[in-house]
Amino acid sequence: MDEIDKLRAGLKAASLPADPAAKAAALARAMESFDRAQETPLPERPMSDRPDQVRFLNGVRIMLSKLTSRPALAATASVAAIVVGALVAQPALWRAPKVAPAPQPVSAPPVAPTAPTKPEAPLAKVAAPAEMPPADVPAPASLGATMAEGGAAAPPPVSAVTDEPAPAAQAEAKAMAAPVIAPEPAPPAASAPENDALAAGSVGVASAADASRSRALPDSEAPPFADMAAPAPDSESFANADANPVKIVAEAPVSTFSIDVDTAAYSVVRSSLNAGSLPPPDAVRVEEMVNYFPYDYAAPKVGEAPFRASVSLFPTPWNKGTEILRVGLQGALPATDDRPPLNLVFLIDTSGSMDEPNKLPLLKQSLRLMLDRLSPRDQVAIVTYAGSAGEVLAPTPATDRGAILAALDRLGAGGSTAGAEGLDLAYQIADRMQAKGRIGRILLATDGDFNVGISDPEALKALVAAKRDSGTYLSVLGFGRGNLDDATMQALAQNGNGQAAYIDTLAEAQKVLVDQLTGALFPIANDVKIQIEFNPATVAEYRLIGYETRALKREDFNNDRVDAGEIGAGLQVTALYEVTPVGSPAQLSDPLRYGATRAAPSAASGMVASSELGFLKLRYKAPGATLSKLIETPIPATVSAPDADARFATAIAGFGQLLTGGAYLKDWGWADAIALANGARGSDPFGYRTEAVQLMRLGQSLSR
Repeated sequence: MDEIDKLRAGLKAASLPADPAAKAAALARAMESFDRAQETPLPERPMSDRPDQVRFLNGVRIMLSKLTSRPALAATASVAAIVVGALVAQPALWRAPKVAPAPQPVSAPPVAPTAPTKPEAPLAKVAAPAEMPPADVPAPASLGATMAEGGAAAPPPVSAVTDEPAPAAQAEAKAMAAPVIAPEPAPPAASAPENDALAAGSVGVASAADASRSRALPDSEAPPFADMAAPAPDSESFANADANPVKIVAEAPVSTFSIDVDTAAYSVVRSSLNAGSLPPPDAVRVEEMVNYFPYDYAAPKVGEAPFRASVSLFPTPWNKGTEILRVGLQGALPATDDRPPLNLVFLIDTSGSMDEPNKLPLLKQSLRLMLDRLSPRDQVAIVTYAGSAGEVLAPTPATDRGAILAALDRLGAGGSTAGAEGLDLAYQIADRMQAKGRIGRILLATDGDFNVGISDPEALKALVAAKRDSGTYLSVLGFGRGNLDDATMQALAQNGNGQAAYIDTLAEAQKVLVDQLTGALFPIANDVKIQIEFNPATVAEYRLIGYETRALKREDFNNDRVDAGEIGAGLQVTALYEVTPVGSPAQLSDPLRYGATRAAPSAASGMVASSELGFLKLRYKAPGATLSKLIETPIPATVSAPDADARFATAIAGFGQLLTGGAYLKDWGWADAIALANGARGSDPFGYRTEAVQLMRLGQSLSR
């Protein structure tokens, strides 16, 4: 034990004497640590409406601030970063039902989010170690969508040095903690500030400063979760009528209608089928489907009328006892260098309903394609309307492509739709651009949603009809689905001496605005009417397939004050009749018991020999003329084998009838239409006919 005693004495001699002051300081620090470990109450917090989830991150922050060991600090920070990263990467966690959080090292008592609570005391400001980086935690980018779906609010960024939210997040944290209330519609001017200069009555091109302004509202002004608003209900309307009935020649031998070169119905049908649904029956106008495709008709010779008529008669594919009479018109196509210069006014709908990818953005792309086809002598102006109308590009030579494209690029959607005011301003600008030898054309691009000013189709029709005599024609391009007002678009185009087309893809824009630009903008014949008198000695019954909205009274044919359709340069028109020969078992109507006995053809009866099926009359006006010209030709009763064009046109007519019920098709169905069209595709350089066959297959699948 002597050695142990010596060691103890040596250690005691080597130890420094105790410092009472240091011992007191160490004891004080130990007591502070003990008090903090026992969760000594902290001063009250000034806010009581912070989201519950902030408590978790506050606990992490407090835990970090209390650790002094560098290894422990690094490990804890890594765990916190992993947790926050998982919450950001998986928004589904935020949408999960709220559950009680796991106990944290330091936390305040849980508070119900909807009940008023006593303000909590603020945390003491604790200086972070010099090596620790700022521990700001940003909110997830998809917070608006997450909260709109019922998830919990995410915490605002919190500084590692102080418990106060980062300055940029204070307003956001306050808004997130408030109850979620469905936003009221913002006024048009507030939703798109720069659009005021473009579409709300300003004249001239908007400045570059206007163009550079952001369309997004400041965070303090933007309605919460506006991007999550439910889509508007379907409010589409289409211009159509009941299918033409079968008529008895002995009672109604004359059929009269206006020609139609519109193609909108086919594009609407394609849009519906590609979206996985059958089109509304009212959206199907069979004549517009048939006229969508080019056919090989003989063109007029030099010195003849501006168009030439062709007729053919062949067996009906869906009814062996009847025949199809096809009437085709081919417009003359003048040389490009010979066409007159064009005054083109783009009238663009920039209302809020156009703020969809297949509307205003597609519209801009479509018009860009068109610019390359304009000649140096052409002029372009741009008018927009949304709440009120404004001129955003004064008449500009087509060669100034940069100015035109810059004006298009600056357009944005917002506000209501003052369509009538936009039309009126467009006509005013077209009047200013008029000059001898120039063609005036307004090209209206819209989804047809006219909800400010004149919105009734009849009233709009009267407005356009009053303006067309000035020599400026109006064509309409439809964009988008959901609120497509086809009825208004048809009324405007038909009364504006123009065409109606529907643009659902950029490829369709190429077809309408590039490939067929000359025909769409340069008329060669106005007020074109067709009248056929059927020979009762040859034909017992007939029905016109389509053209329900283009029917005219018999006396309208000779009345030059009655408006009708126009033919553009190089365009074609096709009309199909299903006729029942006399004595055919396919005749649907029984002979009248007390009707007159059919007499043999004779000069006294006025009936002609059975070698004629009927008599075709055509009336048209030269552009700018007030008196019409007449073309007459007999229709032979000779039945011949149909060529590929005739078979394909008939297949498309059958396609349209199948989409509307096919009341006259008997047992002829989708497989028959597909086989007929597939065998008649012929030369199909643009793939239009191949696409039609595919659409028929879609229709067959969706109709089951």
